[in-house]
Amino acid sequence: MANIVRDSEVVELNGPPAFRYGERVRARRLVRNDGTYAGKEIGELLVKKGEEGVVVSIGTFLQQFYIYGIEFFESGHRVGMKRRELDPVWASEEDEDELPVARPASRAPAHSSARP
Repeated sequence: MANIVRDSEVVELNGPPAFRYGERVRARRLVRNDGTYAGKEIGELLVKKGEEGVVVSIGTFLQQFYIYGIEFFESGHRVGMKRRELDPVWASEEDEDELPVARPASRAPAHSSARP
């Protein structure tokens, strides 16, 4: 029986996931098919380093790690990745301009007709 080699002694599941559903992320490395991606040859390129995607699922692996299902925009592939394989994508100033602007809170009148 083969021994399972763990990447780390840290158990991520003791805390909350690092990413949330719908959060944009970037691949920190190139990802090739290890035989678990149906319809692609082993070793075939699935995701390029730097490719961006969105978190569509969150699962666990070996009762130790969160595995994030990422739908990548450019390749169209959905790949499971660990936290250390991903970086968050922060909104740029251009993206912030597209968000709706909150209305300022209405101010109370300077004088009040109510008496104590």
